[in-house]
Amino acid sequence: MRILIKDGTVVTASDTFAADVWIDGGKIVGLTHPSQRGAHGLQTADQTVDATGQYVIPGGIDAHTHMELPFGGTTASDDFDTGTVAAAHGGTTTIVDFAIQSKNSSMRAGLDAWFAKAEGKAAIDYGFHMIMTEASPAALEDMAAMVREGVTSFKMFMAYPGVFLVDDQQIFRAMLRAGELGALITMHAEIGLPIDVLVQRALAAGHTAPIYHALTRPEAAEATGTERALALAEMAGVPVYMVHLSAQRALERVMEARDRGLPAYAETCPQYLFCTEDDLRGDPPGQGQGEWKGAGYVCTPPLRPRHHHDHLWRGLRNYDLQVVATDHCPFCMKDQKELGRGDFSKIPNGMPGVETRLYLLWEGVVAGKISLNRFVEITSTAPAKIFGMYGKKGTLAVGADADIVIWDPKREKVLGKDTLHMRVDYSPFEGRKVPASPSHVFSRGELIVQSDQWVARQRQGRGQFLRRSTFGL
Repeated sequence: MRILIKDGTVVTASDTFAADVWIDGGKIVGLTHPSQRGAHGLQTADQTVDATGQYVIPGGIDAHTHMELPFGGTTASDDFDTGTVAAAHGGTTTIVDFAIQSKNSSMRAGLDAWFAKAEGKAAIDYGFHMIMTEASPAALEDMAAMVREGVTSFKMFMAYPGVFLVDDQQIFRAMLRAGELGALITMHAEIGLPIDVLVQRALAAGHTAPIYHALTRPEAAEATGTERALALAEMAGVPVYMVHLSAQRALERVMEARDRGLPAYAETCPQYLFCTEDDLRGDPPGQGQGEWKGAGYVCTPPLRPRHHHDHLWRGLRNYDLQVVATDHCPFCMKDQKELGRGDFSKIPNGMPGVETRLYLLWEGVVAGKISLNRFVEITSTAPAKIFGMYGKKGTLAVGADADIVIWDPKREKVLGKDTLHMRVDYSPFEGRKVPASPSHVFSRGELIVQSDQWVARQRQGRGQFLRRSTFGL
């Protein structure tokens, strides 16, 4: 079916211009000036969408999600059905989730388990990163098979001893292997062993409230982990990507590496731009849920004091941070976050965010913190380029997938658990009014969301697995 999106303002990472967008066969087949309508053999359309007064942008790409993730004795509340539908409502048309190699198991088994979670459920297109919990000879050999299947990025952890943590030697071996394959290593850079000591000391002193999640994971732990990861990548001669960077000193380590010409990349998340350590303190005594409300803001790395916001926004504006992803990993306050009542170290780590990313970042555009083009770049184009999807995803160009969002800058929305679609019983941004939202969302040329309603014929299983290319920046 040929579709015409007419009279909108097309915005890419580099350009802003008036254009009609023509879609056929799930692809963008034309970008023409409105005055030329009918002059290029594209004069007829089966469906016409009027985008007057609105922006036409590439569908968002969230390069960091955790659907149905087992963690802390429970499982993330969104699966690949509910999570991807929520993403689409917020203007995200592609996610890259994390498959996990379990301890004493193979990466092949982990990838197969995540294929089973996603197939027949995902409503939008998806890819996978692979979490490595060891760099044994067998695992290093498995990396080649993963890359051939389009899983071209691997995540390693310096945190969570006994679960995910790997030592520097294993990280270095994996980096060297990634360099041979053209793959990309992404790093959770917090030094986990000292953190565990701080956690044990806090609990022994009777400190059990959610705020101690932040107080036992200091900025120095992230800055040191970031520096170590960058040094290992420099020694291996390979690029490295820092996930969910939260703090000024960690950002300064990335900036210094980039200033020396190293291929160092980093993402931050909306929670680190809009929430603060004070949210972990909960409500004042006698009001609301009291200090327990802070459990809804437990994520790792933790939320930081407010002054970090300005540094992160500057990093986005100056290209020292390349991507804003969400680390979407929701757990309900009831029954799930409750597992940590009386022991902050047992609160499942994660916050909901896959649906609210574009809403929140648009506030940065309105406030002049980032440009409209930079908004598109950090939410779509940069992750497409870094993670091997560009050309197919991440831009509005002839031949690209017609993943398109019509963004209405005057369509206000109030965020809350009852107005959003994530399967979680709270919102970190309850009651916040955002100034803009999507009027239409297209995935591969199919209109899937209109005026906050799911309108596609199919929901579960309409998303396709993305075989991603190797790192090419």
